[in-house]
Amino acid sequence: MTDTPKGYVVAEVDVHDPEGFAAYRAAVPAVIAQLGGRYITRGGAITSVEGEAPTGRIVIVEFPSKAQAEAFVNSAEYAPVAAIRHRTSTSRLFVVEGVDL
Repeated sequence: MTDTPKGYVVAEVDVHDPEGFAAYRAAVPAVIAQLGGRYITRGGAITSVEGEAPTGRIVIVEFPSKAQAEAFVNSAEYAPVAAIRHRTSTSRLFVVEGVDL
């Protein structure tokens, strides 16, 4: 059993400017790693089981805790990178607390 459940940033991203979004894809991994995160999935194939499948990419990033996931999305390091995502896509982001196993 761990002391603190992991935290996850879950994003649904519908890219409308692929060329501009390339700058986001290139910049974000270093910021994620710097702030303690790691990719679980990054836009892989989606199979809809119930309901409509998302129209965009699904990204899940794991952090050591929910607090660290929230720190990432609110960080000064991520802000300029997030601005690229805002300009080049429509997205929804969630921070979710994992299960303490």
